[in-house]
Amino acid sequence: MSHLRERDDAGPTHDHDDHDDHHGGHHHDHDHDHPSTGLGRLRHALSELVGGHSHDTADQIDDALEADAAGRRALVISLVGLAVTAAIQAVVVVLSGSVALLGDTLHNFADALTAVPLLVAFTLARRAPTKRYTYGYGRAEDLGGLFVVAMIALSSGLAAYAAIERLIHPRAVTHLWAVAGAAVVGFLGNETVARYRIRVGRQIGSAALVADGLHARTDGFTSLAVLFGAGGVALGWRWADPVIGLVITVAILGVLRSAVSQVGARLMDAVDPALVDQAVAAIGTVDGIDAVRDLRIRWIGHTLRAEADVTVDDSLTVSAAHDLAHHAEEHLLVHVRRLTAATIHVSPVGAHSPAPGPARSSDGR
Repeated sequence: MSHLRERDDAGPTHDHDDHDDHHGGHHHDHDHDHPSTGLGRLRHALSELVGGHSHDTADQIDDALEADAAGRRALVISLVGLAVTAAIQAVVVVLSGSVALLGDTLHNFADALTAVPLLVAFTLARRAPTKRYTYGYGRAEDLGGLFVVAMIALSSGLAAYAAIERLIHPRAVTHLWAVAGAAVVGFLGNETVARYRIRVGRQIGSAALVADGLHARTDGFTSLAVLFGAGGVALGWRWADPVIGLVITVAILGVLRSAVSQVGARLMDAVDPALVDQAVAAIGTVDGIDAVRDLRIRWIGHTLRAEADVTVDDSLTVSAAHDLAHHAEEHLLVHVRRLTAATIHVSPVGAHSPAPGPARSSDGR
């Protein structure tokens, strides 16, 4: 016997009895890193810089509709911010003839435009499930993350090409102070947008939005290359601009690695094992459930679904077993953040052999 309970963000939850072996779930990522030493703080800061450290902050946004609105708002605001940043830089490009700044400006325009497919994905995610897309359209958000990863990879390739080309064919740059100022504007604009996107992405559980924030950070690195390059040229070091550009390319590759890890894990339905333990513990608080035979959790966009197979005393009536499943689902929806639907399959003790998946007992072992 299976029992499905789905959270309706526009109102109360709805119960559905289902005799198929379906399951539903929820997921939450935890990364407990509390550096206390000087070296630990340094590693923490570097990890934050390339986006490799994940936080589940206290002000997470769990309601699906509110999360959608927060995600779209972050994308629109950051799009406008980067467009203004790129426009300011474009004016300086015309005055100075700086090829490096031109490349940075194009990067910023491209970064602003990555918000468009993610906005489309967030809009699609609001559509109701259909007979073809029975889980809805939340996966469009993860596909948008792939597009962002591709843009970061393209940025690293363009940065490397531009640096090598400038190393082979040095070019004169005028209005160096204006170029340096525009580079500072580019870095500050991109880093502000990066922090905003990453923060909101972590709050709503969106790997794609976090990856887009990392993309903005790569363009901030490119702006730094322009700034240091202009300083080197001012000192007579014509090689400074391309060499620093190569160094920044390596930094971008570090950001790319982090983005691939986050988006790839999401596409592979990876979750933090602590989340599984949390869900098992929530079910284990229901009196009458003997054990959690199997439990699976997956992300669909920035919401979670859970599937659980629990065992109960074989002397229980169908009605009593149904009530236990109902209570287990309620506990999951209450105690597991961002869980929007859960399916509980109830089996009598001894009816099945041990499950091949990540089965756990009701006490979390």
